[in-house]
Amino acid sequence: MSTLSRQQLIGLVFITLIWGLNWPVMKIGVTDYPPLTFRVISMWLGLPVMALGLWLTRSPFRIPHSHWRELFWLAVFNMFLWHPLIIVAVKSLSSGRAAILGYSMPIFSALLGALLFHQRLSWRGWGGVAAAAAGVLLLLWHEVTQLAGHPMGVLYALISALAWAMGVQLMRRTTLPVPTLTISFWMTVMTAVLVSVLALLLERPQWTTPPPATWGAIVFNAVLIFGVVQTMFLSLARHLTPVASTLSVMLIPVIGVFSGALWLGELLHWQDYAAVGLMMLAIASVLLPTRQR
Repeated sequence: MSTLSRQQLIGLVFITLIWGLNWPVMKIGVTDYPPLTFRVISMWLGLPVMALGLWLTRSPFRIPHSHWRELFWLAVFNMFLWHPLIIVAVKSLSSGRAAILGYSMPIFSALLGALLFHQRLSWRGWGGVAAAAAGVLLLLWHEVTQLAGHPMGVLYALISALAWAMGVQLMRRTTLPVPTLTISFWMTVMTAVLVSVLALLLERPQWTTPPPATWGAIVFNAVLIFGVVQTMFLSLARHLTPVASTLSVMLIPVIGVFSGALWLGELLHWQDYAAVGLMMLAIASVLLPTRQR
């Protein structure tokens, strides 16, 4: 387990808060608007924010041609599958439950690391995975009936979580000789093109001017999610162990659940509160420093 620096810890707190609040924000954005189109507009408006960040930090825009193959596969697992599938899932599920299913990603990431990449997990690591898994199951306890009515939404969310977990593992091992912001910018460009094509093919008859609530959600996603938080998470995933960079943000679905209850009136049960303790246990398994011999 890696010990987090103060800067990394502050970054994780910011990521947790903004990404957690974004689940009900996305639900508001897609309730009366086609989900893929919502995602496309957010991406295209977020790209100038990312470009400004590249310019201000004097980071290179160019990636050597010899590394575009690796960049493509990073985009496939981190963005191509995650972004279109999870936003469609948000459309059909409650925002809190979509967050829970999406953030089964840390469980998949830990298991993929152990099974495919021979990443050794300590007993604390496995304990954190178990606690997070138990928290997910508790939060889904009273949603079985509703989820059974939306099987494709559940499937989309789980596939996107599995793909993102693989993407986190690949980001940890990338050999791209450029800053993470440059990688994030070009992955977002490619994903925006892909999702634009999907929106054109699947949602063209539904295209209308976004209502004010949708515009607010679009701006939130463009500036904060694509412009800031996405790159921050990819940077942490690149420099921390996959378990540390994923289990340590397991509080995100908890924030998603409770903010969804506050803003959207989604019902909470005792399992939601019990899950908070399990999520905190999972976070502690990563953030607390390991005792040295």
